[in-house]
Amino acid sequence: MQASPIYQHVKQALEHFFKHQQYNFTVALSGGVDSVVLLHVMHLLKQEIPTLNVNAIYVNHGLSQYANDWQRFCQNVCTELNVPFNAAQVTINPQARTSLEAQAREARYKALDGLSPVGSVILLGQHLNDQIETFLLRLKRGSGLKGLGAMQKLRKLPSGRICYRPLLNITRSDIEHFATEFNITHITDDSNTDERFDRNFLRARVVPLLAKRFKGFEHCAGRSIELLQQQQALLDEYTELDLKQSINAQQALSVSQITTYSDVRITNVVRAWLSLFTQVMPSQKQLLQIINQAINAQADAQMQVDLSEGQIRRHQGFLYFVTPHTPLADEALTDNELLLNDGRVLIKQQGKGLRAPLPNEQVTVRFNCNSVRIRPVNKPGSNTLKHWFKDAKVAPWLRGRVPLIFYNDELVQVVGYFVSEKHKDENGIFWECK
Repeated sequence: MQASPIYQHVKQALEHFFKHQQYNFTVALSGGVDSVVLLHVMHLLKQEIPTLNVNAIYVNHGLSQYANDWQRFCQNVCTELNVPFNAAQVTINPQARTSLEAQAREARYKALDGLSPVGSVILLGQHLNDQIETFLLRLKRGSGLKGLGAMQKLRKLPSGRICYRPLLNITRSDIEHFATEFNITHITDDSNTDERFDRNFLRARVVPLLAKRFKGFEHCAGRSIELLQQQQALLDEYTELDLKQSINAQQALSVSQITTYSDVRITNVVRAWLSLFTQVMPSQKQLLQIINQAINAQADAQMQVDLSEGQIRRHQGFLYFVTPHTPLADEALTDNELLLNDGRVLIKQQGKGLRAPLPNEQVTVRFNCNSVRIRPVNKPGSNTLKHWFKDAKVAPWLRGRVPLIFYNDELVQVVGYFVSEKHKDENGIFWECK
């Protein structure tokens, strides 16, 4: 087995981790031929490299009537190989506009991440035919360069954990031949034969036909996908340079900067900017709407484009990605500290600011009082809070989150900005938000 091309391929694929003293690996074990072969290879590799730590995890989605049988099979294989085994039970709650496959995949990644030992690299069993199927599915959907690059060998989860696919250049037939040659048993998922699913149709009808008609089709397609990934990586480097020149310290996107770019370059940098905040990209129609409003709107226009995870807003020549916030409630200030709904803490301090409240004055913190009037220190006359916010260039969506201190019904401090001229005191108090 150690002399086989698959064993040598996996060993070579993991050399990068070994060079960086990474010897902890978790096999995502489904019981299928690909993950079972990968487990046997890692088990044998541990005999060659004793410092290697290998464990396996089965994620039970409960979507098949055989799921518990498969879990027992995986546990038995691990017992036979003396590999530590864990199983996770997950529940998939169907969601609108999201495929069951996508939901199961995300649940699987979360479960694998949660059960894997700290610092362990998760090894996934996807192979070359899976890669080609993914490419064809995305081709069908009209995907661009990044989508057609299909699956990357290395994926980083939101937690920072690394997932790696060491079999991505190996065909399914080679893996099955390996299993037959070394008498490795595995299970067969009955759902994989249901051609109502697009991936199964491609697997059963399309890819075998192409492989039969065109010699070396699978490896040639794999090479094309790798070239697409390389081109995307190169584009990402240039995009990163554009993005650095176009955003400020608050990660807001400069409209004046992006207007110096070509149309295709603007589209690219806006997508890159959005990816800083969300993994759900807007449709092409929404993206063009964002760009058109950003560039062509009047300077004082209140731009707002609603996306699934937030809003695109424009202020002072910059685009901002605004996420929903917890509504803030008005409250009485009876102590020196108050925990606000959104987790910030309002703290009373001693120093230049306001006179202390009189015995008959109730102190409260309020929000969203734009029509109330105040004369700030060193400002000419009284005006509405809306006027002073605009004067201070406070973005409209931030104004409702600024704590406002009242003595009875009179506004005396706009926290973080100014205090009332009428209530100022060189040796008084003031409120700050942390």
